[in-house]
Amino acid sequence: MADTAAIASPKPPSRAAKRMRALVSEPKVVFGGGFILLLIVIAIFAPYIAPKNPLDQDLMSGTLPPAWLDGSDPGFLLGTDDLGRDVLSRVIFGSRIALIVAFVAAGLAAFIGTLLGLLAGWYGGWIDKIISRLVDIWMAFPPVLLSILLVAVFGSGVHSVIAAIVIIDWTRFCRVVRSETQAQAQMDYVTAARTIGFSRVKILFSEILPNVAPVLIALVSLEMGIAVIVEAILSFVGLSVSSDTPTWGGMIAEGRQIIYDAWWVLVVPLIALFATVLAFNQLGDGLRRALDPVMRR
Repeated sequence: MADTAAIASPKPPSRAAKRMRALVSEPKVVFGGGFILLLIVIAIFAPYIAPKNPLDQDLMSGTLPPAWLDGSDPGFLLGTDDLGRDVLSRVIFGSRIALIVAFVAAGLAAFIGTLLGLLAGWYGGWIDKIISRLVDIWMAFPPVLLSILLVAVFGSGVHSVIAAIVIIDWTRFCRVVRSETQAQAQMDYVTAARTIGFSRVKILFSEILPNVAPVLIALVSLEMGIAVIVEAILSFVGLSVSSDTPTWGGMIAEGRQIIYDAWWVLVVPLIALFATVLAFNQLGDGLRRALDPVMRR
């Protein structure tokens, strides 16, 4: 009977299963991640979802109000801008640039900052001093002004925007990962790994990095929201992609000039920008709560 009971007893859940359960039970992860996932689907299938071509102009249909206001056209659900372009279609296509910049820029900044942070926190000495001084110097510059300067030097384009964000924001990851690596290096599991003969490189990447990963994942989510804001700022001042490409920042700049005649041209992309940044922030905070064992207690 004892053997039968032992066989019938369920296996304890794995670490991956526990983390997945923690993620699903965190409301911020569900709602923030759900919104971002929906936005990704919209961006991928924008040509099929958007009701109009975002570049088509019809001066006879300029500044038409949204469908629920008087004088609207049912074919333009969220109205048109001063050139008669469909606002809804432009917002949908604008999500593509926002997400491309968010994922690529945050990913590259995380890679560079994490690598340097791991090296500085683990090896210390002159490596730590050089990297730490470089971070201090880099963070002395105002980030927005530096990004505008870099894009002005590199030239407009999505690649220049991504490069500017990476050059500026790698320091954010470097500081956090360096601090976490120093804390993890004092743990007993690192001492045990040294005792059984693990090399320093193996300890760093197979033992310390997985324990830094939860904080890093949350930080990447927050950085994506920052990247969306920076891209919108650069689009607003005309330093992002070409004016032919719909962007939320560019729409906000256009809507600011005609706000008294067509407020929806400004408000709609502002809402999209606000909701996206909020979703990334909620997702990052939820991931930090779900993946950090200290905060789960």
